[in-house]
Amino acid sequence: MNIVVGVTGGIAAYKAVSVIRALVLAGHDVHVVATDAALRFVGLPTLEAISRNPVHHELYDGVAQVRHVAMGQAADVIVLAPATANTIARVAAGLADDLLGTTILASTAPLVVAPAMHTEMWNNPATVHNIATLRARGAIIVGPASGQLTGSDSGPGRMSEPDDIVRAVLAAVRPRDLKGKRFVITAGGTREPIDPVRFIGNRSSGRQGVALATVASERGATVTLIGANIDIPVPDSIATIMVTSSSELADATFEAAASADVVIMAAAVADYRTEAIAESKLKKEIEGDELTLRLVKTEDILATLVSRRRRNQTIVGFAAETEPNDDRLLELGRAKIERKDCDFLVVNRVGWQEGFGGDDNSVTVLNRAGDIVMKASGTKLSVASHILDLLN
Repeated sequence: MNIVVGVTGGIAAYKAVSVIRALVLAGHDVHVVATDAALRFVGLPTLEAISRNPVHHELYDGVAQVRHVAMGQAADVIVLAPATANTIARVAAGLADDLLGTTILASTAPLVVAPAMHTEMWNNPATVHNIATLRARGAIIVGPASGQLTGSDSGPGRMSEPDDIVRAVLAAVRPRDLKGKRFVITAGGTREPIDPVRFIGNRSSGRQGVALATVASERGATVTLIGANIDIPVPDSIATIMVTSSSELADATFEAAASADVVIMAAAVADYRTEAIAESKLKKEIEGDELTLRLVKTEDILATLVSRRRRNQTIVGFAAETEPNDDRLLELGRAKIERKDCDFLVVNRVGWQEGFGGDDNSVTVLNRAGDIVMKASGTKLSVASHILDLLN
């Protein structure tokens, strides 16, 4: 996809670097149009290195290629991040005396605007009117958020976080190819209680599962997310059930899956739980120098889902492995999908520094026969899009 990112002259311009990076890592061709004021905050070499394309800012450069309209004509989506009060006013008025203005006017692509300014400027009647004008024309306004601004000021006007902006950009052009389908997606990591204050858990953040739920919803699916101990934002469009332990996750998943077209088991489920849970906090003064916990297997939720599979229901499992060798990693994945008999298995490597908790992921997807049907790496949102492409 061809994406034009307009960077304008506000202190939030440094966040534009993260927006550009995420879009590039998602596999898109990103072209930056920076205003002269923007380049006072973020240097041209930085924007070119991150976007992997030349950065344009002069209206009269590339006149022979008619660049002042060609970029807008070629864009699939344009995003302004940050969009200052001045830029918003100029776009609302249709001014075109710089390269960014002509690019926007020459485009029929969706326009995503991420405002960033002081609270008084955001609340000014002129800005309120200009935002209303852009919305009436179909522009997508992302934010602004409320928080710390330049200096000691705080309040509405802070540019939204890069992930929120990227999500809005991709949603603006994302096909609604999953409309009418019902998805159940699990995310996060279960916690098996030892006593009222301690548990056995894992380091899964739930980011990949939430990304899958977010993208599926944006593509038109009706989504139920079953979150095990996640603390990251979930869009309001997604019905969310919060659980703690593997048994709670199993109960919620089995109930929701009964009417689902697709079930994606992205949660990291504990393989073992304590045989007995202490009614009060275990104390070393009582237990002594050593403590022995007897563990028993938890229910194999994926295998049970497969055994109860509805006709035409698609079930996707995940396999998180620490195996460093790629060939051996695939062997482990193939052995798992043969045991589980799910439709697809998403295999990814995890460890101290990869997989869990980060913004990026790298996966290999196997079908029931053990064949590689897809490989993807990049942000977890982009990985989610590639996984869902197999399921539409």
